[in-house]
Amino acid sequence: MTELLSLHRVTKRFRGVVALDAISLVVRPGEIIGLIGPNGAGKTTLVNVVTGVHRPSEGTIRFKGEPITRLRPDQIARRGISRTFQIVQPFPEMSVVENVAAAALFGGGASSVAEARTAAREWLSFCGLGAEAEKSASSLTLAGRKRLELAKGLALRPKLLLLDEVNAGLNPAEIDRALDLIGAIAAGGITVLLIEHLMKVVTRACTRVVVLHHGRLIADGRPDEVVSDDRVIEAYLGRRFAERHRVAVP
Repeated sequence: MTELLSLHRVTKRFRGVVALDAISLVVRPGEIIGLIGPNGAGKTTLVNVVTGVHRPSEGTIRFKGEPITRLRPDQIARRGISRTFQIVQPFPEMSVVENVAAAALFGGGASSVAEARTAAREWLSFCGLGAEAEKSASSLTLAGRKRLELAKGLALRPKLLLLDEVNAGLNPAEIDRALDLIGAIAAGGITVLLIEHLMKVVTRACTRVVVLHHGRLIADGRPDEVVSDDRVIEAYLGRRFAERHRVAVP
């Protein structure tokens, strides 16, 4: 299978603090990859580096075989990588449909405002917000704002969608609906990489899991392999729990 995104020994330093330490990673078309790790592990930094928010201190990033290491965020978005943000901040004075239409105009290939609004309504319907289209974005619940953020990302018509804790703050029923939506996105041909803390989401949604700890990649494999890896258990739950887990495993 061809590579969609590849990182080769990507390192990011902030005034001497190593946030990412020589990360090498390949993302292939059609995957749903869970990016997990403790707080401060480097997950959001990795997404920021891929999307051009931060430039890596060392290493190279390629998308569809072309280098994107030095490109601006808008250039990367137009090449087919979009993202959501952990803290969702829609344009509050604009309507829901206007928020998504702005993304369609910016990088989704829409040639006019009318075309952008049509595309926006389609993505809002897909994300379950069709009835909210003319409401103010500021009136949405947290779950609604998360879906709006997702619709904005999809309006860019990406090949790769990066989701930063899209389920944070949602209740169990909302998480189940989000899982169905992620599956539908992947079924539509979009490769997904999601930062996630909920192992329910990781084990149900992901075809592969990548684990960061202190900026280093410590595990990469199928969900069942990764969740039983002692290094992952220890990174998440502490040495004492890891020792008890090892004793309990035959």
